[in-house]
Amino acid sequence: MAIQAETKQRIIARAMSIREKAYAPYSKYRVGASLLTESGDIFDGVNVENAVYSMTVCAERNAVFQAVTHGQKTFQAIAVATDNGGSPCGACRQVMTEFGPDMLVIMLDAKGEIVLETTARELLPDAFGPKDLETG
Repeated sequence: MAIQAETKQRIIARAMSIREKAYAPYSKYRVGASLLTESGDIFDGVNVENAVYSMTVCAERNAVFQAVTHGQKTFQAIAVATDNGGSPCGACRQVMTEFGPDMLVIMLDAKGEIVLETTARELLPDAFGPKDLETG
């Protein structure tokens, strides 16, 4: 999905900025995500770690859940800023695909350089989705 260059730069800048608010005392791997909805609203998320590691939540899911909380369920793009341009985990890929399989996913390193641009569908081909729950 194509988005305007100015909008793309805005979500990149926000992902880089919000990354500083991540709570990552254990891994020290801070992640910031800025999610652009179909309506043009932007929701930010950070990773929040926990001493019980399984209770940790990723920045991407944090941003998606905030958007859904505010009634937004259709997404255009997400910018994800990490130290090294790391790719979203499997759980985040599944959540992103649920709401926007064709949304643009922009992965950034600590300098704000784009490491990869792809789609949620490309990150998780043949994702499990609503069609898989149909009976008949």
